[in-house]
Amino acid sequence: MSELYPLKFKPFFQEKIWGGDKIKTVLNKDFGKQDNCGESWEISGVEGFVSVVSNGFLAGNNLQELIEIYMGDLVGDKVYDKFGLEFPLLIKFIDAKDDLSIQVHPNDRLSKERHNAYGKTEMWYVLDADKGAKLNSGFNQEVDKEKYLKSLEEGKLYDILSFEEVNPGDVFFIPAGRVHAIGNGILLAEIQQTSDVTYRIYDYGRKDDKGNERELHTELAVDAISFEYKKEYKTNYKVVPDTSSEIVSCQYFTTNIIELGKEIEKEYVELDSFVIYICIDGGFTIKHDALSEKVSKGETLLLPATFNSIYLEPDAGGAKILEVYIK
Repeated sequence: MSELYPLKFKPFFQEKIWGGDKIKTVLNKDFGKQDNCGESWEISGVEGFVSVVSNGFLAGNNLQELIEIYMGDLVGDKVYDKFGLEFPLLIKFIDAKDDLSIQVHPNDRLSKERHNAYGKTEMWYVLDADKGAKLNSGFNQEVDKEKYLKSLEEGKLYDILSFEEVNPGDVFFIPAGRVHAIGNGILLAEIQQTSDVTYRIYDYGRKDDKGNERELHTELAVDAISFEYKKEYKTNYKVVPDTSSEIVSCQYFTTNIIELGKEIEKEYVELDSFVIYICIDGGFTIKHDALSEKVSKGETLLLPATFNSIYLEPDAGGAKILEVYIK
């Protein structure tokens, strides 16, 4: 069996009614002739959208085929034991030119019961935001089921939702059950469980190109919502240059940020997991023995679990990297 190496994949570009062009203009990704590119799925194990390798001798093979062949060597033994051939994370860039629907994702238990799927806990890292751009995470006051349904019925849902103005670098952790929405003018990176189960709560009465309003999932959503109220939904974190600074850690994924100004060594001997690098600014090169792989802004790369030690060398202008794995 041939040696594994750092893998790049062909993105899946998703046209959306609310999408724009920042995936091209900010992240330098060519999504072709689409008018409204809302999402770029960077690494995906979702059925029908399983990522295909774009570099090296494994080019043309998809992620599921690679897991079948390399198993724990690719994803980590514990990850393989738990998830089998399904890759457990979905990595996306999302560009909202218009407001996204207000929605909620069910947790693992509810998703299993209703859809035989995993739930969806996710996080957002804001890459670009127009002046005054806002997103919703959670409620702005104590809310119970009755109050929520009354607000929804009376068209006053907005009054009880927490909206926050955002800037590049802002991070929001969205556990399954939290009501949320991305507002217009925001480009972000999303790291989430592999699941495509979304309950749409409110969609501004928008119609598709056939004149139909998109389906709402009022009944399903109400049982999935966590009515937990927090005073602060944004994640606070500190960055130490040239090292991994943790921004989010949960049972589903850990995400660190690396602000790279000089070459560093990364050791993963203790880690039984793949590592994903998302280059959100600048560029860098991964080095391992005689092997090297360049990663530019807007590119995502999967480092197999067998890589215990690598070097990251920044381009002249430095690099900003999101580092993702499962603890």
